[in-house]
Amino acid sequence: MKSQGTSGSLSLKSYRSWQRALLTLAACVGTTLLATPLLDILDLANIVMLFLLTVLVIAVTLGKSAAVWASVLSVLLFDIFFVPPRFSLAVNNIQYLVTFAVMLLTGLITGQLAANLKQKAQEALVREAQTQALYQLSRQLAGALTLTQVSEMLSIFIAGQFSAMADILVIGRTDSGLSPVGEPAQVKIEPHLARIALDSGQLVRSDELGQMGYASLYLPLRASMRIRGVLAIAFNGPASDLETAQQSLFEAVASLVAVAVERLHYVEVAQTTELSMLSERLRSSILSALSHDLRTPLTALVGLADSLTLSKPALPLPAMETAQAMHEQASRLAGMVANLLDMARLNAGEVTLRREWQPLEEVAGASIKLLGNALAGHPVQVRLPADLPLLEFDAVLIERVLCNLLENAAKYAPAGQPIKLTASVVAPLAEISVRDHGPGFPVGKRDELFNMFVRGETGTGKPGTGLGLAICRAIVEAHGGQIRADDAPGGGACVTFSLPLGTPPIIDEEQP
Repeated sequence: MKSQGTSGSLSLKSYRSWQRALLTLAACVGTTLLATPLLDILDLANIVMLFLLTVLVIAVTLGKSAAVWASVLSVLLFDIFFVPPRFSLAVNNIQYLVTFAVMLLTGLITGQLAANLKQKAQEALVREAQTQALYQLSRQLAGALTLTQVSEMLSIFIAGQFSAMADILVIGRTDSGLSPVGEPAQVKIEPHLARIALDSGQLVRSDELGQMGYASLYLPLRASMRIRGVLAIAFNGPASDLETAQQSLFEAVASLVAVAVERLHYVEVAQTTELSMLSERLRSSILSALSHDLRTPLTALVGLADSLTLSKPALPLPAMETAQAMHEQASRLAGMVANLLDMARLNAGEVTLRREWQPLEEVAGASIKLLGNALAGHPVQVRLPADLPLLEFDAVLIERVLCNLLENAAKYAPAGQPIKLTASVVAPLAEISVRDHGPGFPVGKRDELFNMFVRGETGTGKPGTGLGLAICRAIVEAHGGQIRADDAPGGGACVTFSLPLGTPPIIDEEQP
């Protein structure tokens, strides 16, 4: 497992041990042959310099171990061939022992320093190559448009730098499991280790599984917001010689991949949100246009039906029933169109709230009176606390909310059953509830009922478009409140919405 940067420089691994020993011996012997004719010309001190130069060259080219061997060999060759008596290890002058010691020590130190310098130079070249490769990878990942492209770029990088294979495991959309981006997966994954890396946010390594053909290295893709997945790496050879610097490089790669995955996630979220906004805007525009175009003929149709029922002399009974049916159906259709128009205006943000401090009971009474015949078969029980403070709201819109809730309750409650309108103070809100004794809400659809065109019981034959509760939610949320649907204790449905209490104005009592 080697990095691409070392292959282009002189590497000690390119020579075997016996080759380095043979080259060292040849260099020292060559120095001896070169210096022998110069014995009558140069002093022994200068010949020592030639051997020290040889040690230095060997240290730079062949490494520290060869430099040690060259230092020892140089001392021996210098003693045998140049120090009298020549061709013998014996020494006439004891001062030469000091020369040998200094020569050996100088050679060892010089070789050590030269070898360290070469090693640092090689490491610098490797780091430079790795930094350049990471820079190129980051540029490529910045232009990736899909996770598949990210996976392909990563695979090429890992294969070129480490002769290994890699897979990106991302969190599934439907559950918390991990699944590879590419199909089929390039490496064999051990799900348990991948899950540990995801949950702990730490590198997980298993050399034993690597020997069995599985990925042996699992790195979490830790982005700025959360962990986006796991990077699994499988080596072609044993991963036991993984160095700390290489592990840091893998972590840097995982960081780059995590940033790319998170960027693509937010790009997808932005595109989905934009499409949703455009779709909602288009739907609101269509609803608004249709509502405007339909209101005028519907109003005329209701007026014509009224004129038929009030005409003099009175119409025959069959014609009168037909006129009344026309009036009823036209009024219902006009109400549906009004709901569509209101919903379009609320979604477009074109409704301006006219807030005023006023009592809730006035709006409740007006709503009950406005419904008229719709509540004829259901007695309405209004229970408002005497100490209920004034509330700041738009009377017309809150009246619309109460009308829709009361009309829904009357539509689904059995004939003769009462409808209860209650209010209470739950600081910092005032909660208003409308309860009936009908079948209640479908299980698991309470939140969906407040969406547009969603109805509770579609098979009951009850008229409606599924906009009433959606309009209620839009109005209540515009006032800073919330609305929810619950099953009433003892059976029936209960819809509760809240309005902020605020600080009502102080009303001075009139002096007698």
